Amino acid sequence: MLPFLRLSGFILLALGQAQANDIGATAYTAPGAFPTSVYGSYWNDPTATSAQPQPVITDPVTNEIFPYQLTDPANFPKNDTVDPHPLPMAATPSQLMEQALAQIQAIATNPALANDTCAQCQASLAIGKMLVLGAPEQGPLLAQAVCEYFDYLPTCYDEFSELALGSTLTQVLSFANAGGYDGQMLCAVQLGLCPVPPTVPLNMTGWFAKPKPNPLPPPKQPSGERLKVFHVSDTHIDPRYAIGSEANCSVYMCCRENAFNAASPDQILLPASRYGAYFCDTPVNLILAAMQAIGPLTGTEETGLDFSIFTGDLTSHDTDNQYSRAYVEYAEIIVYDLLKKFLGPAPVYATLGNHDTYMQFQMIPYAMGGPLGSQFNWLYEHVSAMWQYEGWLPENVTEYASTHYAAYAVKRTDGLKIISLDTDIWYTNNYYSFINSTEPDPFGVMRFLTDELQASEDAGERVWIVGHVLTGWDATQSQINPTNLFYQIVDRYSPHVIANIFFGHTHEDQLAIYYANNGTVMNAETALAVSWIMPSLTPLTNLNSGFRMYEVDSATFDILDAYTFVANVNEFPALDNQTEVGPTYYLEYSTREAYGGNITWCDNDPLNATWWHLVSEQMDIDPALVETFNKYQSKSSVASTNCTGECITAKSCYMRSGSSSLAYQNCPAGYTSTQ
Repeated sequence: MLPFLRLSGFILLALGQAQANDIGATAYTAPGAFPTSVYGSYWNDPTATSAQPQPVITDPVTNEIFPYQLTDPANFPKNDTVDPHPLPMAATPSQLMEQALAQIQAIATNPALANDTCAQCQASLAIGKMLVLGAPEQGPLLAQAVCEYFDYLPTCYDEFSELALGSTLTQVLSFANAGGYDGQMLCAVQLGLCPVPPTVPLNMTGWFAKPKPNPLPPPKQPSGERLKVFHVSDTHIDPRYAIGSEANCSVYMCCRENAFNAASPDQILLPASRYGAYFCDTPVNLILAAMQAIGPLTGTEETGLDFSIFTGDLTSHDTDNQYSRAYVEYAEIIVYDLLKKFLGPAPVYATLGNHDTYMQFQMIPYAMGGPLGSQFNWLYEHVSAMWQYEGWLPENVTEYASTHYAAYAVKRTDGLKIISLDTDIWYTNNYYSFINSTEPDPFGVMRFLTDELQASEDAGERVWIVGHVLTGWDATQSQINPTNLFYQIVDRYSPHVIANIFFGHTHEDQLAIYYANNGTVMNAETALAVSWIMPSLTPLTNLNSGFRMYEVDSATFDILDAYTFVANVNEFPALDNQTEVGPTYYLEYSTREAYGGNITWCDNDPLNATWWHLVSEQMDIDPALVETFNKYQSKSSVASTNCTGECITAKSCYMRSGSSSLAYQNCPAGYTSTQ
């Protein structure tokens, strides 16, 4: 075998040598001169050695000569503007919407993004933003289509059509930074798909005209005279309430003609009582019963109340497509007139609630400009005119309110200043609050509040702040950045200027404490102010109906005691089919008696921030006191839930959280409500 292989190798070598000899020379040196005969003419001298020859070339198809500039090394064309650069045909608005929806669906099903719901959400918002900027009329259609695709709600058209929230969301997307902080906040708060972004550090340089006095001015001395001040909130009157309709419905809201229970769609399981039910808003019969009870229960039938506060929410909890400007104005008139009849002649200092506008919950900064920035002016003008009509505010105050989001400051003859704010500025369901959400005061309302407090400090006045949506508790209701600024303002002007703060909104009986230095140390010495979160007149949801009277020192305007009155809604069905008796409102509790048993406190000392912090400390060591708080939080409703385990520590933590940022930072979630 080996000799054969060696022979084969010799044969192949010989063949290779023969082939090499067949191709001619193995190297060639070209002439130094350019062969000018190759082309007929040239743009330059082809024999020169300093530049490349530029032959004149003719297209044999078109007989056109290519210009010298096409290949001129020093001046060849760039950015061709002669040849076509085709683009796709412009899509119609409906095609844009279809493509936007398809891209959002693709993002939702992309395996590469499966573990990043925040990226999915913000990318989808960015697509929506591009759509509404180019075809704004398609925004509501996209909102509805996305709702249906992800099965968010059974009533997507009712909630997201142009006649409901669709137009609002379209506006918000057009202004918001969808791919940045605004988008993350929207995805976090509204959809739970992102982590809540961090609170933006405040730059307080120059915010306050003067530093906080040190030492503080001497506190005002108590007069020993007690004022009787009435507080009602969240009336939620329902003029559409249908007696005998389904009160335990499957689709919101109940006690309406079209309400039904899915377990028995053709037969009513729980007829709506004449005076109300746990899953329903306030019928006219109930609000009249409450109004009639105020005088006898507060002992003011002969003397009258000194004044009252109403912390908002006039209208029923209708779905967005059932709201209108007329419905809001109707509720304003009927509720304010009742308050005037039964609480007067002393003034009622009112504020707007999140339901007291159309679209409900919404409030846009004037700075958005044009018809969008002024779209809620009708509300501020009408409600301020009503406050003047009822005799509660003077004309100069209502003139300011009508052009400043219904905010006002009014000084009473007894020296107390009332400052009222539309707290939709920080409400998480106000979609406009997600625009420029890194800014703590996009509405300018905090600037107004600060200036009024500074003027009161200069004048030695005491102030009550009245709003609707609370600033803290469990952080679910208010934006972190504006409530953080509010907290710093409260710190700056407490305890010597701000005597008390009042909110409503949750329908439950709650309270929040504000501390010095943003709550870095929380104790009795650092506690500065409190916000009283008023329980509702409406029973919705699973609550009793209630209202409150404060006993207030006439010089310090500190609260000395608070008396909460309730009516048991579970007893209302027994009152049907007769006219001899109506609901019974009764004293549920005295705040001082209910919580102060183990606190050393003089009878005439105020129920201030120090006292409430001591209460929270008692709650830390006494679960029974937490259960008492939990009971009163629901206005003693038989339908309330118990508070055990982690809920016990959560309650006192919520009480110590005057801002949403503190609640996110310190407190466990999920124990906010007794409903």
